[in-house]
Amino acid sequence: MSQTKENSPNSMLPELPDLPANVDRRTFLMRHAVIGAAAAMTGTTWTMEARAQQAAKEAAAPRLGSQLGADLNVVKASKGPVMTLADEFYKVGPGPSSSHTIGPMRITYDFYQRCTKLPADQLAKATGLKVHLFGSLSATGKGHGTERAALAGLLGKEPATVDPLFLDEMRNKPDQSYQVKLGDKSYKLTLADIVYDAPKGDFHHPNTMTCKLLGADGKPIYELEYYSVGGGFIEWKGYEPPKKNPPKYPYATMKELRAHAEKNNLTIAQVMMANETTISGKSEAEVNAFLDKIMNAMVATVKVGLTFKDDVLPGPIKLHSKASTVYERAQDDKYDSDKAIAIVSAFALAASEENARGHLVITAPTGGSAGVMPAIVYALAEGPRKVPREKIREGLLAGLAVGYLCKHNATLAAAEGGCQAEIGVASGMAAALICQVLGTPSQVLENAAESAIEHHLGMTCDPVAGYVQVPCIERCAFGAVKAWTAVMIATNEIASRHRVDLDTTIKTLADTGRDMNAKYKETSEAGLAQNLVLC
Repeated sequence: MSQTKENSPNSMLPELPDLPANVDRRTFLMRHAVIGAAAAMTGTTWTMEARAQQAAKEAAAPRLGSQLGADLNVVKASKGPVMTLADEFYKVGPGPSSSHTIGPMRITYDFYQRCTKLPADQLAKATGLKVHLFGSLSATGKGHGTERAALAGLLGKEPATVDPLFLDEMRNKPDQSYQVKLGDKSYKLTLADIVYDAPKGDFHHPNTMTCKLLGADGKPIYELEYYSVGGGFIEWKGYEPPKKNPPKYPYATMKELRAHAEKNNLTIAQVMMANETTISGKSEAEVNAFLDKIMNAMVATVKVGLTFKDDVLPGPIKLHSKASTVYERAQDDKYDSDKAIAIVSAFALAASEENARGHLVITAPTGGSAGVMPAIVYALAEGPRKVPREKIREGLLAGLAVGYLCKHNATLAAAEGGCQAEIGVASGMAAALICQVLGTPSQVLENAAESAIEHHLGMTCDPVAGYVQVPCIERCAFGAVKAWTAVMIATNEIASRHRVDLDTTIKTLADTGRDMNAKYKETSEAGLAQNLVLC
């Protein structure tokens, strides 16, 4: 029996006012409902008009991580085809965070290079350098070593080549000064020159920082506002992306990517390689050489991580490493039935603990998720399967397809989308890698990646004490195991019966990130970070 207009569910809703242009209707409706529920529970009386006004006010209020400047390239680039390249996405750098460590170091290194090119008369007036951190960089930067990374960049250090022991020295000797030369002058810089500024405000991006070359009066002679937009990617005010060639197979969705593969009888990896070469102008051999470098780095992080036995990770949590112990137990015949899961978990823990130590890791897509992909690569290449290098390369390309789409249509920054944007995306990338290595059809690859991401949706980022340790390290192990689980399910179902496509899940990831309470997006203001008391 059909419902009439009078008794339909929508007829029970109050008539809503015209909303201002800056108010999202969905957010307004959620706030309206929450205010009504709170009023009912507390016995407070709200007129319909007052309730609507308050909901509109709350919906329009700036929230950390909820709004992005419309002129950011990370926003504008989502309107066209995917143009990201492998050497932009997979980055080698110091842990524990791509957005809070690698990004800030890239930013201050960029600023230092700009300063070296300033006119001599301008440099002659300079008296020093200063960096201000805002938003999530200010809220959790101390636990991420952001001040050390930012200072190292000002000293001319790059993420891929910096000695982690140099960063450790900064941590162990916080009052030490370091000399930097600009023009004919030398300055002494300390960690005090990296200022933790306002954690909350109406920022252009949740990870905003300003770099300044100061004059004698303390006012900037030259300054620039930067943004660490996730995955180690950076932008600045007025940023223009580098010119690139158009892709051979343009796509902005998995549906479009799969259509290219199936129409041309190609694998996802082959489509990705074709785009890598046409966009960059590099040869396949050059792309493969870079992928080999990333593969070697991933294997190295796991190997080194497994050599530490029950050491205490840096920071106030006093967390003991466990990768080596988990791996040793997996070799015991008594636990043979657990061996596969235990070994993959140990590999993920090993790489993630290296990240927590501030050692060199690979963004895939981020530092916080730096244990997931290396665990899978190590298990396939160094484990009993001994998968050939060319197959791993193809898997890394397939993983990029998923990572690119998440960056393009959602986010890789936990400060913007929560941990679902880090561990969730990494798990989806790892599932795609496994499927490519196994030679599954493209739809099975999509289904596995979708499942892996789907079952991380809504995951918050609440690092205890601001350190990328609890719950981050173990989450890498769960992300790696979920990738295998997703592949197991996808390869044992009829692919066409899979009911959720990857594009829908990525859109949901983006929507969830926008709706998520700002406290749960790398601020350490809620969740485990709030409830776990360190003694």
